Amino acid sequence: MLLAHRIKIHPTLEQRGYFARAAGTARRVWNWALAEWQRQAAAGGKPNAMALKKQFNRIKYSDPAWLDENGQPWLRTIHRDAHAQPFSNLARAWTRYFEQRRSGKQAYPPAFKKKGRCRDALYLANDKFRIEG
Repeated sequence: MLLAHRIKIHPTLEQRGYFARAAGTARRVWNWALAEWQRQAAAGGKPNAMALKKQFNRIKYSDPAWLDENGQPWLRTIHRDAHAQPFSNLARAWTRYFEQRRSGKQAYPPAFKKKGRCRDALYLANDKFRIEG
């Protein structure tokens, strides 16, 4: 059995901005990982979520695509769970896709996410935040 807590919070304006940036980060990392997965599969490789995560960790603080206008890695301002969890989610999505195909059910491969067309979400481990008041 999987247990989870769904908590509704009422964030301040500053916190809303942070949550929006963190959810955007998760979406962007998902899209990067999915594109890389598809590129590796098209090249005849066998992609792996943990290998992709290691590849991402090597470039996230140095690749120009992940630096701000001052050349600083903007990912340092967002909690690491926001850019680590998409790899696990992608692995689970591909596993589910292949299982459904094997069982003969209608299956759709993981899709790219677009702002405004997907539910903004991010994962935080229970020990990574605190609620007051």
